[in-house]
Amino acid sequence: MINKINKPTIHDIARALKIDSSTVSRALNNSPRVKEDTKAMILAKAEELGYQRNLLASNLRKNVTNTIGVVVPRISRHFFSSAIQGIEETAYQAGYNVIICQSLDLLDREKKIVDGLVSNRVDGLLISVSMETIDYKHLEVLRKSGVPLVFFDRHCHIPGYSCVIIDDFKGGFDATEHLILKGCKNIVHFSGPLEVEIYKKRFEGYKAALSKYRIPFKSEYVLSSRLMEKDGYECVEKLLEKGLVIDGIFSSNDLAAIGAMKYLKEHGIKTPEDVAIVGFSNEPVSRVIEPSITTIDQSGFKIGKIATDLLLKHIINKSIPKKGQTIVLESKLIERDSSKRK
Repeated sequence: MINKINKPTIHDIARALKIDSSTVSRALNNSPRVKEDTKAMILAKAEELGYQRNLLASNLRKNVTNTIGVVVPRISRHFFSSAIQGIEETAYQAGYNVIICQSLDLLDREKKIVDGLVSNRVDGLLISVSMETIDYKHLEVLRKSGVPLVFFDRHCHIPGYSCVIIDDFKGGFDATEHLILKGCKNIVHFSGPLEVEIYKKRFEGYKAALSKYRIPFKSEYVLSSRLMEKDGYECVEKLLEKGLVIDGIFSSNDLAAIGAMKYLKEHGIKTPEDVAIVGFSNEPVSRVIEPSITTIDQSGFKIGKIATDLLLKHIINKSIPKKGQTIVLESKLIERDSSKRK
């Protein structure tokens, strides 16, 4: 009689049928060495007893887990949630499970997550690094562990690792040029930490657009933060308290843009008539807030699918290439009311 507290094993099936455990094991693994009628009998008894294969143990014996680890800064961000949709859909079709973790933009948390995923023997890792990730040592050691890694969106330059990104330089350029063509001459830029590659590129795009239209660059018009809504609110507050004249804001994400717009509205400053605004990421809230926010779309779902396809190739080939592949997708400006000046 089977102990109901414990899960049935191949030995329970063997005892019930009075056959060898090795025969049961072969039948459950669809071995041609077991006759079809015996195999059918074993499978029927396994179903009757509620037997479930220990896939983890089986996969570990093969040195695979059919699991991909995914690390993102914040699942709540629309870009990352849509990227995860693309990742899960692609992984599922290939027979892989996905473990999703969020760093909350904290380097120490990211290090512990990566260490935990590697300890749990994921077959590969997809990561968009935190705002604090300037030291890459915890990612460089993955090569020694033989764990393939692909960056998406926020990335690091580590030889041999691939990344899937949008053209952040062009996104920053297009956002700033759009404001200039709407008549803005005193354009503020809200950036994340400039040590992070995507914010560096968006900042460079901002400067390039100013240069093209011969608008002087002013360092006091560039403010770095964690780009939360309160940061946008506080940044525009600081600028106006200093008496700086501004007529345009290019924010490296939509949340900080929304924060800035709230401050302006509270102080009787109209958007876009007095200050036009362009965000980045195309968060769903940017469509419904009043006025709706002009933004740069990042194609999160597409990035997630492409990054997963790339990672699966590395996993299947069982190698980390000496030279990584960089896939750059086009960004797209979506014009809405926050920049529609007459």
